[in-house]
This record gives sequence, structure tokens and C-alpha cells, in this order.
Amino acid sequence: MIQRADYVVPYFNNQLRLDKPPLAYWAQVASYRIFGENDFSARFPSAIAAALIALVIFAWSRRNGATSVGWWTAIIFTLSLQTFVHAKAAVADMWLVLFMTLAHWSGYELICRKQTSNAQRPTPNIQRRWSWIFYLSLAFGFLAKGPIAWLPLLTVGATIILARDWELARHLKLLRGILLMLAVVALWGIPALVQTHGQFLAIGIGRHVISRSLATMEGHGASSFGMYLVLLPFYFVTIFVSFFPWSIKLPWLVRQLWRQKKAGNADPGYSQNQLDNYLLTGIAIIFVIFTLVATKLPHYTLPAFPLLALLLARHWQRATANTNHGSLFRTVAIGTACVWIAIALIIPPLVARFFPAYQLFRESRPHLQPNMQFASVEFEEPSVVWYFRSRVQSFLTRLNKKNVVDFMSGPGPRFVIVPTSLAQALFPNRPQTWTSFSARGLNIAKGKRVDLTLVLKPE
Repeated sequence: MIQRADYVVPYFNNQLRLDKPPLAYWAQVASYRIFGENDFSARFPSAIAAALIALVIFAWSRRNGATSVGWWTAIIFTLSLQTFVHAKAAVADMWLVLFMTLAHWSGYELICRKQTSNAQRPTPNIQRRWSWIFYLSLAFGFLAKGPIAWLPLLTVGATIILARDWELARHLKLLRGILLMLAVVALWGIPALVQTHGQFLAIGIGRHVISRSLATMEGHGASSFGMYLVLLPFYFVTIFVSFFPWSIKLPWLVRQLWRQKKAGNADPGYSQNQLDNYLLTGIAIIFVIFTLVATKLPHYTLPAFPLLALLLARHWQRATANTNHGSLFRTVAIGTACVWIAIALIIPPLVARFFPAYQLFRESRPHLQPNMQFASVEFEEPSVVWYFRSRVQSFLTRLNKKNVVDFMSGPGPRFVIVPTSLAQALFPNRPQTWTSFSARGLNIAKGKRVDLTLVLKPE
């Protein structure tokens, strides 16, 4: 975007990248302007988004309970494993979670405050403010990662249906709000569709939303209907890893909620907490939707984590309010924080040496020239572009083994990355001025080990 001075359509390696809308890229552009183009700048916006999520759920918790619940909620979300991973990754997920959380909170304020007594109801100006936050959050969530950001609409709709209060639907001014949401999206969407001749709709929505829902993409999910059925409980199992260490309390939370439900059935005068019902509805919708989607990755349910953190914090803090059992929470929080900090400081530098693209870049760096052309065969990881483009001005060319020799015979300095098993066969008598570097490591995306060789022609 910076090189092309085009902030509407994302490109990667000089090719259209229509997988996601551009909000996360806009944040990274701003970060690049401030900190320069480096790993930190690419990751920093995700950390900012995660911090804002913690602030949002802290404020939401305080508004509906004690300050201590706010702290517990923010800590639970911040220190869960999936948050730890994605809050430092250069991806769009944290921005999606931020705006979905804001939409869930403002949606709750709109429909649940309407059901309170007249003395507790917010003024029309406050109601209008929550309405703006709700629909703008849905719009910015779409700009972060597409239509999945509109799931809070289902949460609000399901809450209205369960309450059987149809006046609430009119109170939300849905038509006016949805038009506002679509207008904000259209400010980017229409220019993007014009520039790409409709490809953003066909690929961004058609392939990456509809096709991802109906079929497995990039090997993430089941390859047959039988495996699809087997994987239906996928997220109800992976939550115990993704939400670690707080997942140790999930069986206890389920028992607490079940007892609360039984108490409500036994006593007609007993009503379950309004916020609990709303949080459960939001969590259930996210888990059910992604359970039905064919393509599956553990982090897809991350938008439910702020809601789950708030639900767990409310019940855990309430259960320990008059006891000393709150020490367990403090122990887990302090221990987890220490472990995550240690991992963040120690593990990445150690693990990086096992990534073949990083190894090849580090070894060949003294030989790289800005005017070099470079290509790869059977290894198309984005990390190749990221590392080598920091020293080389050209873009990565993807080749098959039939045209590698022709590529290296071209004028000017250049290099190619090929499987080591092919290197000797392709260049049996390469000139002595050429240099080669080899690396073995793990291809994370494919989940397999690779053995690569970089062959470099200096002139």
C-alpha cells in the first residue's frame, strides 16, 4: 500500500490480496510510519487491539458489577493462550475481536437497559450514543475481517426472540442502523469493487466466506462428510487448549450455570441474571456457527473469549467473594503471566533458527543486492517475501522446476530457492562464482519438514 500509494486495495508480492478487507493493513501502515518497516511495526497493531479489548471488557464488567470483576475479566482474557498468540501476530483477528466485543457490549446496553425500570433507563442521548457504537462497530468489524463481524446482530436478535419483547426490535431502529453500517462499509467497498472489477466480492466473499463455510480450505478441516461429522465437536475440545489456563475452571462454570438454571425452574419467582443469558447466547452463537463451518482453525472462536472471560469472572469472583479461594485466581494469573513473558522473550529467537526462510536469509544476507531478482520452487511461504524483500527490491517469482534454469540464465544478479533434492539435478555444473546455502526446517503452514537450497548468481 505504501509503495503503490493505494490504500483501498491490498496487494502482497505485487499481486492482489483479496482474502481480507484492509483495516488491519491500515493499522500496520500507520505503525510503519511511526516505527519503520520491521517485525515490531507489523505486530504492534495487534497488541494495541488486544489492549483495547481488555479495556472494553474491563469497562463493561465495571458497569455491570464490581471493579474486581472488571480486573478479573481483563486478566482472564489477556492471559488466555489464544490471546497470547494472536496479540503478537500480524493478522486481522484482534481487530475483529475488538469491534465484535464493542458491538456485543453496545447491543446489550441497547436491549437490556430498555427492559429496566424507568428510573434506570438511559436518556435518549445515551441510547443514541450506544446505537452509534453498535452499528459503527459492526461496520469496522466488517472492514477488519468481513461479514463474520455481524454475529452480534444474531446475539441481539436471539435475545429479543427469547425475551419475546418485539418492542425491542423497534427500539433498535434496525433499518436505519443497518443502512448506516452499510454506508460506512461502502465508503471502502465501492472503490475496492470498482478497482478490482468485482473481484473483491467474488473472491473475498465468494471464496473466503461462502466456500470456506461449505468446503475445507488450505487443508484446515475435513476432506469428507464423515470426517466433517467427526470434527463437529472440534471447538468444544480445542477450547481447553485455546482458553488455557482458565479452561481448568470451565467444567466448574458449567456446573454453576446448570445449578442456576435448576434454581430458576424450581422457583417461578427466580430469574436468571440478564447479562449471563446474553453472554451465553453470544458464546453459543459463535461456537455453533464455526462448528457448522467446514474449514476449522482453533482461533476461529476467539471472538467468544471476551464474553467467556466476563462470564467466568462474574461467577468465579462471586463464588470467592466471602472466602479465601480468590488466592487460586491470583496464583494462576501470576504464574501464567510469568510463563507467557518467559516464552515471549526466550522461545521466538530459539525457534526462528528452525524456520528455513529465516535461516536462508540470515546466511545469504551479506550477498544480497537491491537489484536482485529472486524466485522459489515448491516453497511459497509469505516469510520468503517478508525477509528477502527487506534487502531486495524485486518481487518473488514463483516457478516450477522446468523454468528454473531459464530464470537463472537471465541477465543481472538473482537467486532461486529450490528443494535441496532438486538443486544438484538443476545445476550440476554451476559456475564457481555462484554461491549456495542450505537449510532444513519446519514449514508451519503445511506442517512438514523441508530441506531447501538457495542458489545465488552475483552478476
